[in-house]
Amino acid sequence: MIELANIEKSFGDKKILKGINLSVDEGDVVALIGPSETGKTTLLRTINFLEKADKGTIQIADQVLDVNQAKESEIIDLRGKTAMVFQNYSLFKNKTLLENVMEGLVIVQGIDKSEAESIAKAEIERVGLGHKLDAYPKEISGGQQQRIGIARALALKPQVLLLDEPTSSLDPETSVEVLKILKEVAKSGITMIIATHEMAFAENVSNRVVFMEDGYIIEDGSPDQIFNHAHEQRTIDFVQEISRDIFEEGE
Repeated sequence: MIELANIEKSFGDKKILKGINLSVDEGDVVALIGPSETGKTTLLRTINFLEKADKGTIQIADQVLDVNQAKESEIIDLRGKTAMVFQNYSLFKNKTLLENVMEGLVIVQGIDKSEAESIAKAEIERVGLGHKLDAYPKEISGGQQQRIGIARALALKPQVLLLDEPTSSLDPETSVEVLKILKEVAKSGITMIIATHEMAFAENVSNRVVFMEDGYIIEDGSPDQIFNHAHEQRTIDFVQEISRDIFEEGE
């Protein structure tokens, strides 16, 4: 379904991704975890060319692109197989929630407005905000804005859903609401790759967990392996550190 081979990416003199190889099967829910600034977001953004990698190949379904030889039309085609949910929502402030979800359907996919409206309404209902169709982003909470971001992505019917720390700007209670939505989305069978600091989500919803640090994949395995039987000492140390931080916060 997805095959990343030898993906490298630098910003200036700083190398962020250092030869990433990752295979994702159709229907996988893959959680990317690890310390901050370790390349999780950059990796997500290279998959659909929001950031162009410096080196490597990217395959989604039957389309394979060498990042240095890809044509614009090929990039657009590959990007159309994905949808992105951003940490900062990225909604149009001057458009209603319904218009925000319709936008990509009409402008990018060229779907008739009446059909786009029907699809958008269904997805907004799916995330529990059908009563807010005519509201503007400033009139709803951050958690509700993120749910609209998820609805917008799902409306595009992507083969792959990419999520970049979707709860990072939310308070714990609101995060739970969003994570419940994502848990339901995961049950639908869509392929998902999510960069997250939510260890409970990574452990209980994903079927694969990828631990990254300093631009490398350190370990890739089932949630049980990563959280309970990790092979790499650095993975063990990270999980223990996170568990200790969560325990101390709860005191």
